[in-house]
Amino acid sequence: MARQEDGSYVVSTYREITDILNDPHLSSDVRNLSCPMPSVEGGAPSSFIHMDPPEHDRLRRMAMRHFGPPHTPELVTGMEGDLTATVSSLIDGFAGKERIDVVDDFAFPLPVTVTCHLLGVPREDEPRFHLWVNDIMNSVDYDPKTDPKEKLEKGVQARKDLRQCLGGLVEQRHGRPGEGLLGRLANDDGPDGRMADAEIVATAKLLLIAGHETTVNLITNGMLTLLRHPQVLQRLRDEPDLVVPLVEELLRYEPPVHIIPWRAAYSDITVGDTVIPKGSKIMLMLASGSRDPKRFHDPDRFDPDRRDNQHLGFGSGIHLCFGGPLARLETQIALTELVRRLDRPRLVADPPPYRPSPVLRGPIHLGIEQGDG
Repeated sequence: MARQEDGSYVVSTYREITDILNDPHLSSDVRNLSCPMPSVEGGAPSSFIHMDPPEHDRLRRMAMRHFGPPHTPELVTGMEGDLTATVSSLIDGFAGKERIDVVDDFAFPLPVTVTCHLLGVPREDEPRFHLWVNDIMNSVDYDPKTDPKEKLEKGVQARKDLRQCLGGLVEQRHGRPGEGLLGRLANDDGPDGRMADAEIVATAKLLLIAGHETTVNLITNGMLTLLRHPQVLQRLRDEPDLVVPLVEELLRYEPPVHIIPWRAAYSDITVGDTVIPKGSKIMLMLASGSRDPKRFHDPDRFDPDRRDNQHLGFGSGIHLCFGGPLARLETQIALTELVRRLDRPRLVADPPPYRPSPVLRGPIHLGIEQGDG
């Protein structure tokens, strides 16, 4: 625990992070900070990850009725065939190429295609979704000192266009519940009532954007880690079932999200020996917590056989990553197929170039040579 010059607090140990993520006195609503931050949504409704109970709980319950157990237990596992086909199609595109970029050629397009299918976005609209996500993701790392203003403006416009398109699709789905998650949410009168159209759009954007950036990083970090540990890569080739604990170890060892950049204290709270005043910004260093030597033996070693691997890769508490099961399955299939089908893959550069964000950890490109090279 360390207080910063701006009055915020940084928490980096496993026990304190998990305590905070499960503390009802902590808020995810930006309005509870003593110095509120601007919203990137320009006045549009927030998704439930930026809300507190009871509103958070209501919207998350409504979304989960169509995203997992107990109401739709086979949704994610039922996507395995489509996921494998999408992954195989992308790898087919590597044919004849001695050099590929795991990010541009594989990890970046995969989650958009998968999430569009999950939401029920018409196939003819998918190319637009890829462009919008690309512009939004480029704008996330916008630096006013070095980047042209156009980069930020394109991101703002892409958010508006995406919101408008999703809103139109939701309107079309009223009375037509069979067409993906958008249709099911638009027609469900469950115990909590029906989601408003704007709430459905915010939930769809959460899956599309937050799910995209984390899955791209998880797959890319995974391939990089395997290439740095060739004996584990060979084991995965020989033992495909190893991929399940391997992805859990990746989430601990090289997670896609390194930091939860803020939580707000509803009231004065005590963490360890420190009293944190009401309204303070609290930064949670998830990656550090997952390498806490008091919680994990030999934490800097990549060990897919690690037992009791309760990492912080998807957070903890009521905001535990909503799309975690889908990200896990995408990464398991992606890494299994890449390892099986790539011919003697080798890194072009190590370390590769990384995106500048301190929050999201992943290479901006990952060049790989294969074959005789």
